[in-house]
Amino acid sequence: RPKMMEGLNALQDVMVLRCIRPDRVVPAVLEFIAGKLGDKFVNPPPFDLSGSYADSSSMSPLIFILSPGADPGSTLYKFADEKSKDIASISLGQGQGPKAEKLMDKAREDGTWVLLQNCHLATSWMPRLERILEEMDPKKTNQGFR
Repeated sequence: RPKMMEGLNALQDVMVLRCIRPDRVVPAVLEFIAGKLGDKFVNPPPFDLSGSYADSSSMSPLIFILSPGADPGSTLYKFADEKSKDIASISLGQGQGPKAEKLMDKAREDGTWVLLQNCHLATSWMPRLERILEEMDPKKTNQGFR
C-alpha cells in the first residue's frame, strides 16, 4: 500500500482504485461488501432445483436468469432423470421460434419438459412465447409439462 494512501478508509481505497485500476474495481467492491456486511451479501445461495420444481406447475414455467458462464443444463438433465422425465432442448436464435413452439406443443401433450436456451438471442420471439404461455389451457396441458 503506497504511503500516500495511508489513512484512507476501505471505501476511499475502492474509490482510488477505480481511478487508477478500473479492472480491479469489481473484486475490490466484493471484498468491501463482504468485509462490511458479510459473505452472504456477495455469495449467491446454492441453487435449489428441487425446491423450484416443487413450487412450479404445468402452467407456470421455471425461468432461470443466468450470469455469464453459468450453465444449469447438466444439473437439470440429472434432475429430470431422477424424475423420469425427458427434456427436449433447443437453443433459440434466428428462425428457431417455430421449432420451439412445436417442441412445446408436443411436451404439453406428453407431459415432458422443454429447455429453451439462449432466449436473449430471440428477443423478437419472446412476446410470442408469452402469448403461448398465457393462452395455455390447463385442461389440455399434461400435469407433467414443464
